[in-house]
Amino acid sequence: MASFPDFVNENEIAKAKVIGELLAPVAPFDQKSGRETWTVAFAPDGSYFAWSQGHRIVRLVPWSKCMTNFSSVRKDERLNSARPRSLSRQGSEGSLVPGEPREHTIDCGDVVWGLAFGSSVPEKQSRCVNIEWHRFKFGQDQLLLATGLNNGRIKIWDAYTGKLLLNLMDHTDIVRDLTFAPDGSLVLVSASRDKTLRVWDLKDDGNMMKVLRGHQNWVYCSTFSPDSSVLCSVGAGKAVLLWNMDKYTLIRKLEGHHNDVVSCEFSPDGALLATASYDTRVIVWDPHTGTILLEMGHLFPPPSPIFAGGANDRWVRSVAFCHDGRHIASITDDRLVRFWRIDEKSPQAIGALTNGLCCAFSTDGSILAAGSRDGSVHFWACPRSVASLQHLCRMGLRRVLTTQQVYTLPIPCCMQDYLAYRSL
Repeated sequence: MASFPDFVNENEIAKAKVIGELLAPVAPFDQKSGRETWTVAFAPDGSYFAWSQGHRIVRLVPWSKCMTNFSSVRKDERLNSARPRSLSRQGSEGSLVPGEPREHTIDCGDVVWGLAFGSSVPEKQSRCVNIEWHRFKFGQDQLLLATGLNNGRIKIWDAYTGKLLLNLMDHTDIVRDLTFAPDGSLVLVSASRDKTLRVWDLKDDGNMMKVLRGHQNWVYCSTFSPDSSVLCSVGAGKAVLLWNMDKYTLIRKLEGHHNDVVSCEFSPDGALLATASYDTRVIVWDPHTGTILLEMGHLFPPPSPIFAGGANDRWVRSVAFCHDGRHIASITDDRLVRFWRIDEKSPQAIGALTNGLCCAFSTDGSILAAGSRDGSVHFWACPRSVASLQHLCRMGLRRVLTTQQVYTLPIPCCMQDYLAYRSL
């Protein structure tokens, strides 16, 4: 069994450029478990990077200062966060400048499985009518960090101060993943091993608005479409579900994976959906029609469905869609991180990563961060290329047009297929 198809020479695949790494401090207790970096996250405004470095701890680092340190460290050195220097700009007397991002170490009280940043937009009002009774008034310049814990709780923190704001307690099992609606409404969705998704309104003091029931087993991950109208959730038992977030109803189930589905993400224009599974594949879907557009394999020859759940060392752990709409990254148990182009069936670049668990692209899409079982985070530069004018126009149109609407346009069929990503 191989990691690449016969027509691909691994030695000819480009090597992804390593930017740097962050290491968790050495703990005086059990080193074999509890140190996993289950989740990494970038703030929407690019101000912070956060990761769960194991043993209940979440670390927040100002991203610009992090990049400055990476550029100043020699290639053979490691940026060790065990004794981090302050990354906050200081005034003339050594005091922190107000409003500047500061490093934080947050003890969440239990193992952290999910992380998500959220920021408010004033025009997005709470659905609750009794706004005069709200304890919290979230301003436009406020940045929140949500943490999903092993005990089923969700804790909401002020990212700039590290202050605990809310403690949400309705789940009955591990909160595996968290995602904020990207429209600034501070609507939060949590995915749990209790087989449910729960929708929270943080502008209504964390009121739980809805419980979404449809998964028969654990829910591993969920993600919003860019316009916040659709939610994708994935989980055990091959489940890929799409939800209407205006009506909180199930739109459809996507059929195609042969094992647990553990990660998902929409493209920046909402026209594509990438899902990662233990069946060794990443599938790229058209979420509007439920059609499979592309399969990215990590084991060759591919396992038959009956063996797709075996211990084959090719389980895909995480997938991330780059903000350029052209690249996808995948993390797999074969100790590689792969960068793919959406129009190619073999990786464009690869990098070495042992025991990788999760990944996320920086806000500008230039850097991929990946967490591993030892609490560390590794960073690579995303392969760069100049996007064609056609692709940029396609992304602009697909932000407002569904696939069905594309095929009603009075244009040649080849142009319709291009806009619908049928030419992948």
